[in-house]
Amino acid sequence: MSAPSSPPKPTGLHDQAAPGPGTAEGQSGGVTSDRDAHDPENTEPEEPIIASAASSTAPSSHIEPDTWTDDDEAYSGSTNTSYLSSIASDVRRGVIENGRTYGVYGITKAWIPSDDLEMERNDLQHCKFTMLMNDELHLAPIIDHPQKILDLGTGSGIWAMDIADQYPSAKVIGVDKAPVQPTMIPSNLTFELDDIEDEWLWGESSFDFIHGRELIMAIQDWPRLIRQAHDHLKPGAYLQLGGSVPDFRSDDDTLPQDSAYMEMGRIYLEMSARVNLSGLEPTKWKRYLEEAGFEDVVERILKIPTNPWPRDPYLKKIGAFELHHFRESIANVFARGYEQILGGDPTYFQVLLARARKEVSNPNMHSWVPFYVVYGRRPGNSMPAEKEKSATPPQT
Repeated sequence: MSAPSSPPKPTGLHDQAAPGPGTAEGQSGGVTSDRDAHDPENTEPEEPIIASAASSTAPSSHIEPDTWTDDDEAYSGSTNTSYLSSIASDVRRGVIENGRTYGVYGITKAWIPSDDLEMERNDLQHCKFTMLMNDELHLAPIIDHPQKILDLGTGSGIWAMDIADQYPSAKVIGVDKAPVQPTMIPSNLTFELDDIEDEWLWGESSFDFIHGRELIMAIQDWPRLIRQAHDHLKPGAYLQLGGSVPDFRSDDDTLPQDSAYMEMGRIYLEMSARVNLSGLEPTKWKRYLEEAGFEDVVERILKIPTNPWPRDPYLKKIGAFELHHFRESIANVFARGYEQILGGDPTYFQVLLARARKEVSNPNMHSWVPFYVVYGRRPGNSMPAEKEKSATPPQT
């Protein structure tokens, strides 16, 4: 599967320094920047609220057994078929709340759905992010003929399918907590059901490239995950992470700070911090990679226009993707966390959401969302030097 087609892009583009929240840059949309020490907030998010562990007790002296007969379907040989198939079916089916299906497998409670609507959102997001990166599937300068690639939190599996097509030399593994991926896939791709926050069972020093993108409210311990990635990469191989941060900004002060749209971003950051899944973690990835021992760590910040406000047709298309993403999908996902994590009033939330949808549709509001791309190389035998891929879409 090839990367999505897009209009021709002008050349001669450049990076610029990343601004603080709400500051002007003089450039509009789709510009990337290398950052040294920028952090969207000057303070750490409040301490997450975590339920205390139950007091330990001695094992029960007796477990009441179920009653089985020779005629029971799950008796004898069927114990390893029908009964276990039922458990697997529960994992695939998930739990349904407010008409959306959420995964039940893994250490961390799923706050993002895993149903058909979510897979459609994944696919549209893939198109948007690929366009944002100049129709590239990655920015890290990996070797020309990788042998093994890992995609963390693969979701619908669309990035894994595209990378498998791009690198037929590689065995590609896409891993996720929800078994929602398609069955018609490239022959060099496999999907696995696993929780990437658990201990990895793949061989150490075995991957030529590890990729993770938009792992929204999914990872509690990013430093540990990054250390595991480091240990499972071959010497000289790369880890690349990508993720958006709802720290909405504008370069010309057309985004009101008291808008409902800004309030939606604050709600996301608050509820993610409460459950120790901070939405600000992408701003710390560069430091985490360096502390884990990665070398040549690069951070890029790409601008996603929040509606088709840019003049350039390429950026306008990216803005259309983002507008659809907010209006039709991701904003609805917030509802579960707003009610269950923050204990908010669902009626108030729906009113706020309606206001935010109206605001973000205004082409006179020139707002954008920062998308962080961070990659680094595990020390060791260096790979052949390659020119860094450009990730700078056209400027307006």
